[in-house]
Amino acid sequence: MAKMNRIKEIRMNNVWRYLKQQAWLMVLPLLLMAAYGSGAFAAQTPSFSATASGTTNNLTLNATVNVSDADAGINGNMYLGFHFQNTWYVNNGTGWAQYVGGALPVYASGPLASRTIEAVRNADLSSVVGGQLYVGYGLTEADGLANGKYAMVYTVTANVAPVLLGTAGNFAILAKTGISSVPSSAVTGDIGVSPAAASFITGFTLSADATNVFSTSTQVVGRVYAANYAVPTPTNLTTAVLDMQTAYTDAAGRPTPNFLNLGSGNIGGLTLVPGLYQWGSSVTIPADVTLSGGASDVWIFQMSGDLVMSASKRITLAGGAQAKNIFWQVAGQVTIGAGAHFEGIILSQTAITLQTGATMNGRALAQSQVALDSATVTKPAP
Repeated sequence: MAKMNRIKEIRMNNVWRYLKQQAWLMVLPLLLMAAYGSGAFAAQTPSFSATASGTTNNLTLNATVNVSDADAGINGNMYLGFHFQNTWYVNNGTGWAQYVGGALPVYASGPLASRTIEAVRNADLSSVVGGQLYVGYGLTEADGLANGKYAMVYTVTANVAPVLLGTAGNFAILAKTGISSVPSSAVTGDIGVSPAAASFITGFTLSADATNVFSTSTQVVGRVYAANYAVPTPTNLTTAVLDMQTAYTDAAGRPTPNFLNLGSGNIGGLTLVPGLYQWGSSVTIPADVTLSGGASDVWIFQMSGDLVMSASKRITLAGGAQAKNIFWQVAGQVTIGAGAHFEGIILSQTAITLQTGATMNGRALAQSQVALDSATVTKPAP
């Protein structure tokens, strides 16, 4: 009996294996069709990219070429070019030279294969800011051009230095004519006003310390200073205001912007890379904005008009970007809409207003007044 049961078990196992095999044979074609349709087995198309290390005045650039499967192993040419101010420069494998016409110089030739090319090493490219690196390949020059086997892979940007705030950087809010709050606002960091007196700091319910060098407020995590307080406060504030004005002049005077009149003054919805931006107009932020860059990267925004951020919109930092390295130089007034969130240091030649519930990670440095309406200002991390 045991032997008969064993035979039955073996037969059932064989039947089960057979059924599973048949099921797999039925499903396999469907899987192959799905994979083919999704492009999983499609021929690789050409792709191009670049990596950079260092700063603009000491830059190393590597360009990567991924050839298509159809071209791999076929004899062809690699090309490396640079475009700056309507002039082309081409690398012939031994160095860069201006292109003056005729057949395009070849960087390398032979059986085509994906590779990385060192375009420049430890080079000072500060004189060619805005220049663009191109890389490509082709069975012939005509093949590469006609079939799009090339791409622009890198744009040289300015090595922007941060704006030095001096002692103005000791304040979360600094103004010349007044600071007001519609309670309850919240400020993390010191605030100061000069040459105006403490009477021009309104809505904070100030309590002077015993020496009358500073005041405190339940709305301020820090100290409150005014020009009519006891020494050394008046002198310190005079220096801070002068430093604020110097910083404004520095930011406004930076030459050769990387981006001129971007978006005709409307930067809503954009992702902004580090660099110097300039507008001969006002700037609006009607939609969320992202500033994407590294921890040491710098943004300077120059505008000859106002800066207006719509209600409930946000500036978001990505890639390690820091508020302390973002400078908004505004010749006119600044308005941060209700419930909006702002990042960076504002250097305004006139007034700064944060409407109801607005928040700011940065500094509000105004050459007239700063007004808070139940708003929050937090000094940036050092």
